Amino acid sequence: MRRIALMTTALLLVAADEPQLVPDVSQRNVEIQYSFTGADLLLFGAIVYPGGIRPEKPADVVVVLKGPDQSILMREKQKVAGIWVNADRARFQSAPSFYAMASSRPIDRIVDERTAAIYELGVDKLQLSPSSLNESSELDRFQAGLVDLRQRSGLFVERPGTVEITDGVLYRARLPLSARVIVGDYTAETFLVQDGRVVAAAVRDITVRKSGFEQFMAVAAENWSFLYGLTAIALAVGMGWAAGAIAKRI
Repeated sequence: MRRIALMTTALLLVAADEPQLVPDVSQRNVEIQYSFTGADLLLFGAIVYPGGIRPEKPADVVVVLKGPDQSILMREKQKVAGIWVNADRARFQSAPSFYAMASSRPIDRIVDERTAAIYELGVDKLQLSPSSLNESSELDRFQAGLVDLRQRSGLFVERPGTVEITDGVLYRARLPLSARVIVGDYTAETFLVQDGRVVAAAVRDITVRKSGFEQFMAVAAENWSFLYGLTAIALAVGMGWAAGAIAKRI
């Protein structure tokens, strides 16, 4: 017992010598309505140094906003006899539905390749867990295609050099949340980096959910699927009949 107590005390003393992060986010709950066009989230916080003494060399801050993982099947189309058909394909088991990152400096000037890969700092460092048996070169091509598609749709965002650090203690960064995000639990991660080493990390949870009529429709589709289907069919038939009646009168 004495040995365990001594080890615990030693670990606490080591931890006390490391800086700590006190992060927060402007919105813990994001509600999606019919008029939702996206959101602009502010990630901010403070760096608490042991004894209140800041290091001579300023530290760097990296913030990452990540959405729920998805299983994605990527298909590559080829033109055969003048017709576009599906050719090769690859499946990724854990592709984030949304990924946004901001840093105080470009990532390659903050950490090395290995550290960036461990903490997934950058869209090119995401570990997508491919489950298909494609060759390495094919997987790289499909991963590049997935990243390109999501960047163009605003679901993958990188903003190097946009984290503002005031007096070496307070930091803030803005990250856009696309209107195409899915509902679910998101994480806002903050990393404090000194001399190429991550010395502190902290996480805040964000919930993205539907509200109003959209929430009612989602709940109805999940809990009363049969009635929801009948109602959808009835509405489609009714609208078709109304459109035909109006066309005859015109």
